[in-house]
Amino acid sequence: MTTFEAILLTIVTASTPLLIAALGELVTERSGVLNLGVEGMMAMGAACSFAAAVTFDSTILGVGAGMLAGMAMAVIFALAVLGFAANQVGSGLALTILGLGLSGLIGAPFVGARRNPVEPLSVPVLSDIPIVGRLFFEQDLFVYVSFLLTVGVALYLGRSRAGLTLRSIGENHVSAHGLGLPVLRVRLLAILFGGACAGLAGAYLSLVYTRFWSPGMTAGRGWIALALVVFAAWRPGWVLVGAYIFGAATVLQLHAQAAQFGVPSQLLSAVPYLATILALLLLSLRHGRAIGAPGSLGAPFVPDR
Repeated sequence: MTTFEAILLTIVTASTPLLIAALGELVTERSGVLNLGVEGMMAMGAACSFAAAVTFDSTILGVGAGMLAGMAMAVIFALAVLGFAANQVGSGLALTILGLGLSGLIGAPFVGARRNPVEPLSVPVLSDIPIVGRLFFEQDLFVYVSFLLTVGVALYLGRSRAGLTLRSIGENHVSAHGLGLPVLRVRLLAILFGGACAGLAGAYLSLVYTRFWSPGMTAGRGWIALALVVFAAWRPGWVLVGAYIFGAATVLQLHAQAAQFGVPSQLLSAVPYLATILALLLLSLRHGRAIGAPGSLGAPFVPDR
């Protein structure tokens, strides 16, 4: 394997959890709900998936446990913001704090344990093509699922009746309710989908990306997923592009540190996050507002009695 090929493969690995988590948050926000608890849900997904995988010696059970953990956290968030019409920003931040603390408690007995690598899916003949072979035809199942998820979300939002209903509720929940659309039910399902994606992204971190558990291993990726949704202007295709841009920035700064460019390592580590802030700033200055944002995003909904 050449160095260039190794870098490309590492970029794919670093980008996949960002893409999965951001797609889940995109669907949630298109329904009009702002969930800032992605970081906590990812942490719970990582802890529960690794604990289940080690306990039962099954990666499949680990992935299922991670998704269920993310959905369980999503239920708590939905109860607060849909059942009690609580402030979505405050509830999301509380969910992140809860998830980070609870994941540390659940994962504590498994610190130091390791899992075997997940075998990639290899397409005969095509995987032997130089560079592009391993890049496109010899990846783990999570990578292919992230691509299918991107296409599925794009088709759902843009080409399906259910997607149109969800977008209508996100734009104006009062008018949607007046037309008889089930606002709370659609938003509940969107929140659960976002939780499942965040849990799956967390499972990828602990079972594939690192193959071990450590407290704080999400390292702000949930916040990056939130920023990617805004960066992409709430469009699935641009979420894919943004996830790989940030994944590339993360990987390249590690190689820059290894090459000893004479720049402090702390500054190089901050480059991906500075790039995200700069991109969001330029987007805001260019458009003057969050272009593409749903009209009812973050606004609580209380149906007429």
